Amino acid sequence: MSMKSADIAKRYRVDQPGRFKLKDFDPDDTAGLDRDKSEFKDMLKADAERLGKLQERLYAEGRWSVLMILQGMDASGKDGIVNHVLSEIDPQGCMVHSFKAPNPEELAHDFLWRTTLRLPERGRIGIFNRSYYEEVIVVRVHPEFLNGQKLPPPLVTDAIWKQRFEDIVAFERHLARNGTIVLKFFLNISKKEQSKQLLQRLDDPEKYWKFNRGDLKERALWDKYMDAYEDAIRNTSHPDGPWYVVPSDYRSFSRLVVAAAMADAIERLNPKFPDLDEATRAEMEEMKRQLKG
Repeated sequence: MSMKSADIAKRYRVDQPGRFKLKDFDPDDTAGLDRDKSEFKDMLKADAERLGKLQERLYAEGRWSVLMILQGMDASGKDGIVNHVLSEIDPQGCMVHSFKAPNPEELAHDFLWRTTLRLPERGRIGIFNRSYYEEVIVVRVHPEFLNGQKLPPPLVTDAIWKQRFEDIVAFERHLARNGTIVLKFFLNISKKEQSKQLLQRLDDPEKYWKFNRGDLKERALWDKYMDAYEDAIRNTSHPDGPWYVVPSDYRSFSRLVVAAAMADAIERLNPKFPDLDEATRAEMEEMKRQLKG
């Protein structure tokens, strides 16, 4: 292989957020790999298997947890990431939550409340298909949504987005200090490729159910969304919660980047199967003796 998958993933991690500009990240990039070859699939298969083995150790050790956040425009491939990257993971050790528009109970709490309830337990991987970042992206593009959040009027000022960025970073640092690894992926799809994907939904009877007329209204606000994502990533990529801006025009490559980043992060934790003390070993030997008797 011309390049290790972990090295590929590092290319798209935002380590210098102060200099971050979304236009510097090409949605059609494949890190120089030939998309006509099977190299993507081979690397993805290897990383999915590696992730599966690491997740088993993570679950057995029961001390760390991993939170994977997927953000992106409609049709950017979030569902495909879940299906392909986590194909080798034991479902018992993984939880997926998709966050839609908040319901009345959720709106009656602070903006982090509903996602906090869904955080992964120790030993598990949690996947947020959309997340609390909707509150600084969708709500920023549609500031009228703030009216439904019943915030005291004096708190709704021009500083609200900066304050929410600060709250998010503090929240993610809190998670890190309590044993949750936070990895955030912005699936960077081009407007042209999104059009192609949405047209496929309309043409394919098996995908038509995924099409939403609202997607077209949001597509008309593309530039506003890109500005909101850029500002959010610039203000919230930090060592305890790095952003990866994943090229997503070519689905196999985006899946490879996410799988590699996830596997590499868990591998650094080096989770181990629990050691057995002498009393437990003696008990197991006695049980084996009884089973053979």
